Amino acid sequence: MKRFSPGAAAALALSAVITVGSVSLLGPCVHEDGSFGSCHWAGQALLGIGLLLAVLSLAALLVKDGRLRAGMLFAAAAAAILGIFVPGTLIHLCGMATMRCRAVMRPAMTLLCALTALSCLTGGIAAYRKAGSEK
Repeated sequence: MKRFSPGAAAALALSAVITVGSVSLLGPCVHEDGSFGSCHWAGQALLGIGLLLAVLSLAALLVKDGRLRAGMLFAAAAAAILGIFVPGTLIHLCGMATMRCRAVMRPAMTLLCALTALSCLTGGIAAYRKAGSEK
C-alpha cells in the first residue's frame, strides 16, 4: 500500500520556493543597464537545483517502494546540500555586502536548502526504516 511521505511533501514545497524565489523575490542582483554579474549565474544554478529537487521529491511522493523512495530522498538531500554551497562558495557573489545577492539571496537560499536537506534526510530515513520493517 502506498504511504504518504511528509518529508517528500515538505521537500516539494521547499523546492518550489527555491525554484520560484531564485528568479524573483529571492533572486540575485538586477543591474539597471541590463548587464549581470557572477551572482546571476548563482541564481541560475539555484534554479536548476530547485528544479532537480522538485522532480526528485515529486517522484518520491509518487513511488510505492520504500527503498526507492528513500534513495530518491537521499539524492535530493545531496542536491540540497550542494545548493547551500552555490551562492558565495562555488559561485562568487558581488563585492558589496549591501547588494541583494549577499543581503537576501545567500542567506535565504542557504536556509531553504538546509531545511530541504533536513526534510529529505528525515523522510529518507523514515522510508528506509519502514521498508525494512515490512519484510
